[in-house]
Amino acid sequence: MTTTGKGSVYAKLGVRPIINAQGNRTVMGGSAPTPEVAKAMEDAADVYVEMEELLERSGEFIAELLGVEAAYVTSGCSAALTLSTAACMTGRDTDLISRLPNTTGMKNEVVLQKAQQYTYDRSFTIPGATLVRPGDEDGCTREQLEAAIGPQTAAVAYLISANESDSIVHLEDVVATAHARGIPVIADAAARIYPLDYFRGNAQSADLVCFGAKYIGAPQSAGFVCGKKDLIDAVVDQGFIGFQTGGGHAFGRPMKLDKQEIVGVVTAIEQWFTMNHEDRLIGYEERLSVIKDELKGVAGVESELEQVDQYYVTSLGVTIDTETVGKTAQDVADELDAGSPRIWVTVAGDDTISVNTHTLNEGEEFLVAERLKTALGG
Repeated sequence: MTTTGKGSVYAKLGVRPIINAQGNRTVMGGSAPTPEVAKAMEDAADVYVEMEELLERSGEFIAELLGVEAAYVTSGCSAALTLSTAACMTGRDTDLISRLPNTTGMKNEVVLQKAQQYTYDRSFTIPGATLVRPGDEDGCTREQLEAAIGPQTAAVAYLISANESDSIVHLEDVVATAHARGIPVIADAAARIYPLDYFRGNAQSADLVCFGAKYIGAPQSAGFVCGKKDLIDAVVDQGFIGFQTGGGHAFGRPMKLDKQEIVGVVTAIEQWFTMNHEDRLIGYEERLSVIKDELKGVAGVESELEQVDQYYVTSLGVTIDTETVGKTAQDVADELDAGSPRIWVTVAGDDTISVNTHTLNEGEEFLVAERLKTALGG
């Protein structure tokens, strides 16, 4: 079967494309690189380079943009957290590096406030660390955090969030508490990439700070960690070329990156710091207005523009009177998914759907508007 055109390779495989009105989610491939990123990756594809040199130079480039000592491109934010944890346990000791995930005889505890436990804290335990969780689901005091740091503590972890609870120990105090005991802090700042000053501030906020590069238009499979030079050097030793360059059997060998992905990250972050973000955000809101206007007058349906703190963009919250419409939010989402092409929206409650446009291609907002209106009985 011969197919041509955008997305034609998926048709060849019998895979149904999705119009993504949810956001940068791994289950849908995470990101769609910009034309500039795609072109840079294409240019890099058939040229061989020394990966050690590429990783070093790309790290220097990212570090300069973010105002930090050093950086290292990884295969996603989760990998950055895992490699950072491994680095804090072993340092640059090749014998210890070769033993992971066996952490016998090492400092192998990572302290994370229980109120901050989340899906991806698994990344800290993959290299063999044990999580110590001070406090409870409602919060943690500085005294509880201090008591949790002991002789086996390798690092203190922190999840940077847009809406941080007042009941936890905030990052500045976490860093002060950990540093008073000579312990490094690993921060998960996965999508904390805008405004730009906020991005830089997060990058400079801890000893190792981890980001997902998919949020800035890089390949879904990439991320990076930045921070203190000595710790980044230890991360590098853990990395996928550590077998050849670090002298140890590096834990990160399965977390391999291609040269194109590294170039994609560099291109994306450079573009992120030079683009007109005001125009970018206005464009998203204009697409949302198309959908909002289409839903006006549909019985039992109300819609409102809402701020999405995770991405610092606006989304459209659609509230459904389930009795009037005769469907729940999940029913509507299922109907959109079952159509052709598939459309994915976020179900935010029994009666609420959230629509994002920052992952839509040009013109897809009209199809989303039409299909959503039909599914809601309009």
